[in-house]
Amino acid sequence: MKNYIKKSIYLVVIAASFAAHAGSFEDFFRAVRGDNASSVRSLLQRGFDPNTRDEHGQTGLLIALREPSPKVIQVLIESPQTNVDLANAKDETPLMLAAIKGQQDLVTQLLKRDAAVNKTGWTPLHYAATSGQLTIMKVLLDNYAFIDAQSPNGTTPLMMAAMYGSSEAVKLLLAEGADTTMKNQLGMTAVDFANKVNRSDTAAMITAAAAARANAPKAIPKDGKW
Repeated sequence: MKNYIKKSIYLVVIAASFAAHAGSFEDFFRAVRGDNASSVRSLLQRGFDPNTRDEHGQTGLLIALREPSPKVIQVLIESPQTNVDLANAKDETPLMLAAIKGQQDLVTQLLKRDAAVNKTGWTPLHYAATSGQLTIMKVLLDNYAFIDAQSPNGTTPLMMAAMYGSSEAVKLLLAEGADTTMKNQLGMTAVDFANKVNRSDTAAMITAAAAARANAPKAIPKDGKW
């Protein structure tokens, strides 16, 4: 009889805990979408995991960036429990989303939280170059972003800048030493990307940079030996 009572109490506690978590789950994502920072903060203080994903696999931080919910973004970034590198189904991280949207302050905050600048596949630099976010591109490069990172199909940040970004974004990448000869899986170079959307000036800029590098004199060591 005693064992039966113990088991019953245990089951009641488990059920109550599950119900409380289910309620917190709904409350958390409702608060995130409504930019209710105080409710999110309260839930975190009560032990709710900020890295919980919703029914679509999205974390609170990713949803807050999408909405946007700026107050909740701050609460989540400031929480030491938040994993700022968790990505969505498209493998987009919070840093990538902030980069493509030109949210420089958020980029800075995420970097202070040690958000990954480099990753396999598409990177924050790809995203910043795509929308011509010069300041963010410089910040990422200053934080050791790999300038010739390749997406799953071999596309580099220079290719994205050539097709979608600004001329200034292309200039920056060329000045920082981006490889003009790389090809994606379709055999296309950055020049091909520019020509595909009739950006002849950009194509000429990349071609000129490639020629200048090819014709640049090689450094000779002081002792005359390599």
